[in-house]
Amino acid sequence: MKYDFMIVGAGFAGTVLAERITSELNKKVIIVDKRNHVGGNCYDYYDTNGVLVHKYGPHAFHTNSKQVWEYLSNYTSWHFYSHKVLAYVDGKKIPLPFNFNSLDILFPKKIAERFANTLLEHYEFGTKIPILKMLESQNSDIKFLAEFIYNKVFHFYTIKQWGLTPEELDSSVSSRVPIYLSRDDRYFQDSFQAIPKAGYTALFNNLLSSKNIHLVLNADYRDLIDSIEFDKLIYTGEVDAFFDYLHGSLPYRSLKFDLQQKEMEYFQELAQVNYPNEFDFTRITEFKHFLNRGAAGTTIAIEYPETYNPELNEPYYPVPTIENQYIFEKYKKEMQKLADSVIFLGRLAGYKYYNMDQIVGASLETFEKKIV
Repeated sequence: MKYDFMIVGAGFAGTVLAERITSELNKKVIIVDKRNHVGGNCYDYYDTNGVLVHKYGPHAFHTNSKQVWEYLSNYTSWHFYSHKVLAYVDGKKIPLPFNFNSLDILFPKKIAERFANTLLEHYEFGTKIPILKMLESQNSDIKFLAEFIYNKVFHFYTIKQWGLTPEELDSSVSSRVPIYLSRDDRYFQDSFQAIPKAGYTALFNNLLSSKNIHLVLNADYRDLIDSIEFDKLIYTGEVDAFFDYLHGSLPYRSLKFDLQQKEMEYFQELAQVNYPNEFDFTRITEFKHFLNRGAAGTTIAIEYPETYNPELNEPYYPVPTIENQYIFEKYKKEMQKLADSVIFLGRLAGYKYYNMDQIVGASLETFEKKIV
């Protein structure tokens, strides 16, 4: 059979494009993924406890894009859920992002009030201030508070997560860990926040339900590409691997999960508790908080960041440094040479951190601009 498109990768980027191409253009698509499931890192499954486990770490959907929300709502019902995160600091659990409630927990009342008032004299209520920007302040209270938060919440967590200090990483990383001048304990403030009611895997299966989509799992596209006839390639994997590491390897961070089933109703207060300092893991996720279907027990994942090795684990995060961006720019020029025959899209192909809603939005835009 001849296909109009071969798509490499069955994550959000490849799946959304496959759905658009088949439903809007009535064309034929073959999707190839090296894993044994759809959904990429968003894949979830029910374990023997009856808990829906996010195999590759917690995924709480959030977006301000009405277009993205309405598009996905065609393929899933939603369980409305606002993600909250605690961090274990000095023997206490505080809300993240660090906010006025965090101040009240860690400092005596009068000192916490003084810090809060000083912050509001310099910044607007409801704003999020990157920690590295606050460190530049000349005010002694703000400087002290910024250094305290940097050391207690940000510095060692970043080293564990990335294998680098905050100063070695692009500023986009520190901007994702701000101080929030508010008492809103939600981790995200987006207009739409939820979990797919039947889980992410069910959402992906609905997106891929067209008879014009042929799905091939447990397969490397390189083993198939010469035997399958198609007009255009859509690639969502690692960009350096696509070009056989022509300009060298691009580093990624990976994760290892210690999954544990517990014979108790709940293990911790919320779905996610971070551990910035005391341990070699970064966080513990309790999946039952996402979609509680009345399971008697619960399931947690203790998360350990590690270096990506193609033979051992999966790539999760591009490592945003100036040096790595320089390498990627070389690959970007190679991609431009193939613009007529290959579309590159996604976190790995674009060597850029995307949230779920961002990659769905980018996929919808790519369809309109490069495919229709």
